Amino acid sequence: MAMKNKVISIIEEQLKSFIEILRPTEAGVRMKLDFGYSWDGQTVLIFEIRPKWDDPSIILQHEVAKLRYIKTSKVWKVYWLRGSGNWELYKPLSEHSNLKSVLAEIENDKHHCFFG
Repeated sequence: MAMKNKVISIIEEQLKSFIEILRPTEAGVRMKLDFGYSWDGQTVLIFEIRPKWDDPSIILQHEVAKLRYIKTSKVWKVYWLRGSGNWELYKPLSEHSNLKSVLAEIENDKHHCFFG
């Protein structure tokens, strides 16, 4: 059981570090654009946090990437959100065994699937 907690802890640390890289450095900007994630032990959702354009009192979360860990094959599957609202497998890196590499690919976003 301790090993499972250690793995989850490493994943949490990698996700927190990744989100910190994405977040704007100025607090004032973070009120207009920020990033966050959720992690349930199998699926990661990475999202933008923004106020609604016509009502800034309403804060919206717009999902930009989904990562799913497949325990049986020990790989991460990567998805991007299409304009239709459907998740699609990210073909350039559809699966990978290393979370850090997956996060680097999302950060670079050379195909403009995650951040436009």
